Amino acid sequence: MPADDRTQAAWIAAFAARLGAEPPDDETVAILLDLAGVAAHASERTSAPLACWLAGRVGLPPGEALALARQI
Repeated sequence: MPADDRTQAAWIAAFAARLGAEPPDDETVAILLDLAGVAAHASERTSAPLACWLAGRVGLPPGEALALARQI
């Protein structure tokens, strides 16, 4: 990927294409970033990607995952 195409949206679109998936829409991105923020600020920064991975692993919609994370 050329250096000028390394924006978040471009990288995620390229990664999604390699996975054979559609990239998330803007609303989903915002929710996932909120989820990552809740996890990172509630414990350690490394909790952010792991929380997103766990939500995806069990098929939980991002909004529901965010609501659960806010309860912890």
